[in-house]
Amino acid sequence: MSQKTTSNFYGLGIAPKLLEILEKNHFTTPTPIQAKTIPLAIEGKDLIGIAQTGTGKTLAFGIPMMQNIARLKTRGLVLVPTRELASQVEEMLMRFGRSLGLRTAVVVGGASMHLQIRALNSRPHIIVATPGRLIDHLSKRQALLNDIGILTLDEADRMLDMGFAPQIEKILIRMPKKRQTLLFSATMPQSIVAIASQHMHLPLRVEIAQPGTTVKEVDQEVIFLPASEKRTMLKKVLNKYSGSILIFSRTKWGANKLSSAIRAMGYTATEIHSNRSLPQRRLAIEGFKKGTYQILVATDIAARGIDVNNIEVVINFDLPGTPDDYVHRIGRTARAGKKGKAISFATPDQQRDVRDIEHLIRTQIVIGEGSALPKTSQHVARNSQQQNYNYRSRPRRRRRRN
Repeated sequence: MSQKTTSNFYGLGIAPKLLEILEKNHFTTPTPIQAKTIPLAIEGKDLIGIAQTGTGKTLAFGIPMMQNIARLKTRGLVLVPTRELASQVEEMLMRFGRSLGLRTAVVVGGASMHLQIRALNSRPHIIVATPGRLIDHLSKRQALLNDIGILTLDEADRMLDMGFAPQIEKILIRMPKKRQTLLFSATMPQSIVAIASQHMHLPLRVEIAQPGTTVKEVDQEVIFLPASEKRTMLKKVLNKYSGSILIFSRTKWGANKLSSAIRAMGYTATEIHSNRSLPQRRLAIEGFKKGTYQILVATDIAARGIDVNNIEVVINFDLPGTPDDYVHRIGRTARAGKKGKAISFATPDQQRDVRDIEHLIRTQIVIGEGSALPKTSQHVARNSQQQNYNYRSRPRRRRRRN
């Protein structure tokens, strides 16, 4: 779709009360995804929004959802992949919805079922939930979705990557067919197309960037080296930066070990992964936001709810399981128009994995200083990118996670 981006929120069809709240909260200029989706969503259209993390998607669906709920006297459901993202979405919706008399409830794993039942029984206007915990409540008849008029699937590709497709299907079946559905995703795999064709009504597609592309403000680099030399190289890299650094490990065990090693280097660091409790994860993220910890080590699953605006560098200590995961990882830096850096460590036998990433993001990643890749291998790797190669013509390979 092509629409002009407006310089303020006026003219998007937003109700005066919400405009007043936006102004009080110092939101003056809509992001591109907000400018393009808000008018259409307020009209009640089904939408697919393709945009990276950190582009203002919460208000892009939140403002139309709150306005239409207040106007149509219906209720809304927001499905998200992780507890952390659920908390952040609910916090934003509550900040705006309170002045409209709207109540919210969070339904996620790792929290009290009893308290959630009480919240659901109070008939909140908007439920923000992870698919697994919502199914728990539905199976015990502790939640009803028969009056949900607006559904949002946020980070839909991540939910499907995490194996939530069966739960999402069960949830959709229990909802009214006559509803508005908003779907947001950073990538557009076939599984998203399937959901759109089966469960959405003539959805309009709004793209802020081509699916799979990365933010242009991110300076990307890959360093090829033996696995045994990664920590030595990490120490050299960390010495170059003074801002907040997010480091990705592919396993929970690896995240723990790496965080301990970084603290031994003299840095303030903490880690988040699925073995840590919800309070522990919240404390780690809050500490990272406030600067108590300069470095946060995370696994992909745990990091999917992280919303921190001032991350200077993202380091892929381990390459991600799929190219799509790479897009999500580096989208944590270069937010709000700022510049960012993404550095990936790869072993020499992972050259094909790097090329897969490059074909998805349509960008050649610079081979960084200190790479152990022979000159001949670098030449072969770069020449292969000039070939007419269609990445999507062959199935993606997902490496097993421990």
